[in-house]
Amino acid sequence: MNRVRLQLPATSANLGPGFDTLALALNLFLEIEAGVADDFSIEATGRNAAICADLKNHLLIKTYRAVLAAQGKPATPLWLRMRNAIPLGMGLGSSAAACLAGVALAAHFGGLAWGASQIVAEAARLEGHPDNVAACWYGGFTVAGGGAAGVATASIAPPPEWKAIVVLPEKPVATHESRSVLPESYLRKDVVKNLQNAALLTAAFALARPDLVTRAMEDTLHQPYRMELCPLLPALLPLAGSNGVLSVTLSGAGPSVLLLCSGLKALEALRQEIAARAKAAGPVELIEAGLWSGTVATVVFGDLQ
Repeated sequence: MNRVRLQLPATSANLGPGFDTLALALNLFLEIEAGVADDFSIEATGRNAAICADLKNHLLIKTYRAVLAAQGKPATPLWLRMRNAIPLGMGLGSSAAACLAGVALAAHFGGLAWGASQIVAEAARLEGHPDNVAACWYGGFTVAGGGAAGVATASIAPPPEWKAIVVLPEKPVATHESRSVLPESYLRKDVVKNLQNAALLTAAFALARPDLVTRAMEDTLHQPYRMELCPLLPALLPLAGSNGVLSVTLSGAGPSVLLLCSGLKALEALRQEIAARAKAAGPVELIEAGLWSGTVATVVFGDLQ
C-alpha cells in the first residue's frame, strides 16, 4: 500500500483515417501522486486546477470506486496530488488519462495483481474505445483494436524530428456531441479509402516516411461531418503539405486541431499564419509538443509492474 506516482501523457486519437484505432502520445502530462488516507482529498495544480480538484463526480475517483466495487473490494480512501498539463474536453485524451489512472490506482491499492494489459483493457472497456488509453499507457504511435479476445495493441516510436502543434479553440466540445453528428453507415468507397490511408499512415510512422503523411492523413469517416462543430479544421487544412506541416487533422473528436510537423524552419511565420486563418473561428491557443514514446509502466509506480 505504498505511495504511488503516475505520469500519463496527453493523446491525440483518430489521426485522420484511424477512427477509434490510431492515436499518438504527446509530452503533455497528468502527474499524480497518491496514498492511503482517512478520506478522499485532491490537491491540484496546473491547467484546469479547480476542475481537477473538485471531488464531486470526479472521473478518476469514480473509476477507482467502480473497478473496486466490480471486484468486490472496498474503496480505500486516497489523498491525491495532481499536476495537470492536459487541456480538458479538447480532444487530447484527458478522460482516457483520468480513467487509466483510476484503474491503475484501483489495481494497486485494491491488490488486484493486474498487469499492464489488464489495466489497459479495463480502461478501454470503460472508455468505450481503445485508441486513447493504448497510446496513453504504451506511448508512441499506437494501433489498437478491441474484441472478444480483449484489446490488442502495437506501439511504434515516432521519428524524433517529428513534432506536434496543437491549436485549441476557446470552447470545448463534448465527445458525445461530436459523435452524434456521425452517420450510422458509410459508402464502401469511403471505407476503403480510409482503410488504405490508415495502413499507409502506419507504414509512414514505422518507416519514418514524411512524404507519405499528408496523403495518409486524409479522412472520409468522421472529419467531414465534424467540421461544423469544429470550424478550426477547415480553416487550417490548407496548411497541410507545405512549409514543414505534414498534416492537419482533428485531435480526437475535436475541437482542437493537430498539426504534425517536421523540418519547420519558420515557426513564428507559421504561428502568424495559423492565427490569421483561425481568426474567423475565434480566439485560439497554440501548444507545441513533442511526440512521447515512454510508457506509464516505466514511471515510479509503487510495487505494480
